[in-house]
Amino acid sequence: MQSIEDIILGNDQRGVAALRPYLPTDYCERTAQYVLSNPGTTLIATGFYISRARAPETDGPPGALAIGRALESLGRRVVYVSDLYTVPILRAFVKSGTEVIDFPIADDDASSQFASELLSRLDPSLLISIERCGLTKNGTYLNMRGVDISPQTARLDHLFLQHPRTIGIGDGGNEIGMGNLARNIPQVATLPSNPAITGATHLIISSTSNWGGYGLVAALSRLVGRNLLPSLEEEAELIGRMVDLGAVDGVVGASQYSVDSMSLEEHGQALSRLHDLLAQEGISA
Repeated sequence: MQSIEDIILGNDQRGVAALRPYLPTDYCERTAQYVLSNPGTTLIATGFYISRARAPETDGPPGALAIGRALESLGRRVVYVSDLYTVPILRAFVKSGTEVIDFPIADDDASSQFASELLSRLDPSLLISIERCGLTKNGTYLNMRGVDISPQTARLDHLFLQHPRTIGIGDGGNEIGMGNLARNIPQVATLPSNPAITGATHLIISSTSNWGGYGLVAALSRLVGRNLLPSLEEEAELIGRMVDLGAVDGVVGASQYSVDSMSLEEHGQALSRLHDLLAQEGISA
């Protein structure tokens, strides 16, 4: 039987699976246990700017919402944080009363101050980042092509640098959390030579970050004995609506119903396998 990690690292087109030996074999379950061990408000960060399209991408927000909705079903308060490009996308999908914070695009000093005030106000028990570009050792934000997107990227790293309990989810080496493997990432030819240096308490890697989000939800489902995953139909509709609202495929850089160059059907395969895995274990909604 495939593990959750096997499923979310399937169809690996970037070589991120080469980093798997540097993580615990059951990293999704360990991360899920950590989530359950830290009840309270959870702050979820996401949103990656695609320079060619001047728009946010379809990888990240769906996974963030899947995690957030799963946690809300367990009685958690969830707050989302992004910047001006992705906040409008997220606000279209959260339930009434759920806060979506627009973190300003500013310098380090102003960003650190904003982060400090935000953490003081919300007092979150846990921070989760999914597909959020992280700072390099040079203090810049680089996409997978090495293009500097610093002017379009809010410095959400300051939230994670100021909090002791954090989770990072990424698929390329340039996301918040990948600092845990900053020494290993440049050894993989297809991954960035100048990776993100912001780490996290726990790291989830996956072929596309949405899948990492689903992997975390599947692991939570196992621990609570209830399937918390979104359905394939719900997720395909959600991604389609995001594209209609302006999100783009991050690899192709164009407005189309896909994620990281995968059609909605291909993208849904991992989610389908996770549902099958839970069903084989007798876990239902």
